[in-house]
Amino acid sequence: MTEHHTLADRLQARANQLGLSPAHVAEMAGVNRSFVYDILRGRSTRPGLDRLTEVSRVLKVELDWLIHGIGSVEGASPFIENPDDSFVAIAHAGVRPSMGGGAVVLDEHEAPGRAYHFRRSWIKQGLKASPSQLRIMTVEGDSMEPTLFDGDTVLVDMTRRSPNPPGIFVLDDGMGLVAKRLQHVPNSDPPAVRVISDNKHYPEYERTADEINIIGRIRWFAREI
Repeated sequence: MTEHHTLADRLQARANQLGLSPAHVAEMAGVNRSFVYDILRGRSTRPGLDRLTEVSRVLKVELDWLIHGIGSVEGASPFIENPDDSFVAIAHAGVRPSMGGGAVVLDEHEAPGRAYHFRRSWIKQGLKASPSQLRIMTVEGDSMEPTLFDGDTVLVDMTRRSPNPPGIFVLDDGMGLVAKRLQHVPNSDPPAVRVISDNKHYPEYERTADEINIIGRIRWFAREI
């Protein structure tokens, strides 16, 4: 990754990140305030390494990072070169869509599952979705086997509630949340939706669009082996 920042940029950004003023940095490092201010104003292109080492100690960074932008920083870097390369946490919904008969128990006292982190660029460009509208859920039951298995983790886009194009959705069937494959029934009046289980032991059925409550489209899944 190409480094475009100057020594002054790095010093200023790291001090800001740590909530330190230039005067505080100088005081904690035991150097004159003018030493720090001259760097920040671009007046000092070759500051003394001994004093700069003390500044890097205060900023909790390696000296090479401060001078060249190469080296380690304690905690997060004050720079994100490309925000789309950062990761964003998607919250666990805390509810489990049942893939069997639809019986789901939502325990109000159940601790939410751990958050999953996804690259922001994939959510934005691949899924064309907003992180705030995505939820992680865990499926139960066998009605969607062999596509989805009991215990699989799914990523649900709650803005996508239309079964056109067809896909696998989470819906509330009145008894709980279920994961099902949905297809719009052509030329139906009123508009109808075919609800399909990939496990053929479960029969298909149709409902009018008003009779089903689509929570969102499943966009991704993960499975522990």
